[in-house]
Amino acid sequence: MGKNKLFFDVVASLDGFIAPEGMDLAHANDPEFKQWLSLWSKLQSWVFQQKFFRENLKLGEGGETGHDNRMLEETFKRTGVSIMGKRMFEGGERFWPEEAPFHTPVFVLTHQVRKPWERPRGTTFHFVNDGIETALGQARKAAGTKDIRIAGGANVIQQYLNAGLVDEFTVHYSPVFFGAGESLFSGISKQVNVKIKEAFGSKEVTHVTFEVEK
Repeated sequence: MGKNKLFFDVVASLDGFIAPEGMDLAHANDPEFKQWLSLWSKLQSWVFQQKFFRENLKLGEGGETGHDNRMLEETFKRTGVSIMGKRMFEGGERFWPEEAPFHTPVFVLTHQVRKPWERPRGTTFHFVNDGIETALGQARKAAGTKDIRIAGGANVIQQYLNAGLVDEFTVHYSPVFFGAGESLFSGISKQVNVKIKEAFGSKEVTHVTFEVEK
């Protein structure tokens, strides 16, 4: 292993979903469908209160500056490169602002052959057609001394975990139940062993960081 760590950092409901049922491109213009927007907003509500997030997405002044805020800022600062799946990219391509929120190279796992897509202020999307290990190899070259973040979705996270490539991960548990949706760990192998590295809670959210035992 090089000095970069491969990690992911996601917000999940208490029952383990990272996106509610109905939150997909087909229903993007129908926030009432299965109430997906209201559930998503509850899941992410603590994030929108943080000063770093508000500044990064240009949502205006103010915001919280405590431990929750520091965690968001540290995650952003340690990330040199992101890796994501095709579905996450397709949703983002439609909804991210022109200045996509990564400010790093992003490697997209897809079967589609496509030239790199540059956005303002440092985000360039590169499209990788031959699997998770190739994407990781390219990401390592681009990351410098920083870490590599798997941005999502759940399927890509599970592929990297099951392949034994993830070093650590953080799940921010919001006090909300989804009942159905995109399950973070549904396809995970029981061969994956983890231990808790750190756990911390605020009134809004509980952060648990796990180390993957190799």
